[in-house]
Amino acid sequence: MNVNELLSRYGDKYITALFTTWKLTALAFSIAFVIGIIITVMRVSPVRPLRIAGDLYVQIFRNIPGASMMMILVYALPYLNILLSYYLCVLTATSMIPAAFCSEYLMSGINTIHVGQIEAARSLGMTFSQIIRKIVIPQSLRSSVLPLTNLLVATMLTTALASQVPMNPMELTGLVAHINTHAVGGVTAFLISAMLYCLTAVVIGQIGSFVDRKVRILR
Repeated sequence: MNVNELLSRYGDKYITALFTTWKLTALAFSIAFVIGIIITVMRVSPVRPLRIAGDLYVQIFRNIPGASMMMILVYALPYLNILLSYYLCVLTATSMIPAAFCSEYLMSGINTIHVGQIEAARSLGMTFSQIIRKIVIPQSLRSSVLPLTNLLVATMLTTALASQVPMNPMELTGLVAHINTHAVGGVTAFLISAMLYCLTAVVIGQIGSFVDRKVRILR
C-alpha cells in the first residue's frame, strides 16, 4: 500500500492518533514536571529521610525500562488486586520515569547557583521554603530549559508504549500496529508515523531553543 492509499484510507485516523499522542505527551510531561520538582525539593531538603527518599526514587525509576514498567502496571498489579485502566497504566509509565530525569536536570541547574546567594538569603532570614520558591527553583528552571526540552521529546517517544495495550483512541505507533494488522501498510505506515514524530520533535526543539534564549542566565 503506497502513501496515497494509506492517507486516503487512514488519513483521519493519523490525525486523531497525532492529537492523541500530543495530548498524552502534554499530560505525562506535566505530571512528570510536577513530580520532578517535588523530588528535587526532597533531595535538597535539610531533612535526611526526605533526601534519602528523593534519591531512592531517582535511582529506581531512572533505571527501569519503560516496557518493564508497563508490564508491572498491566500484568503484575492485578495480582495485588490493583486494577488500573490501560490509559492510566500508560500515563503512569510515561510520567514516573521522566520525573526521575526531570529531577536530575533540575539538580544540575541547582548546581549552577552560587552558594553565596543561598548564604545571603539565609542572612536575610529567609526560610528554606522561601529560598526554594524564590531563588533555587526559578534559577534552576531557567538553566534547565534545553534539557527539559529534550525530556519532552523523549516523553513523546515514550508514549509509543501505548501501542502495547488496547487503547482507544490510538496513538501513532498503535495506529501503525492497527494498520498492519488489518491491511498491508508495511514500512510506509511506519514512515508516515515517523515523519509526524520528527516534525513534532522539531517544533518542540525550536520552541525550547527560543525559550532558552529568552530566559538563559548569563554568568
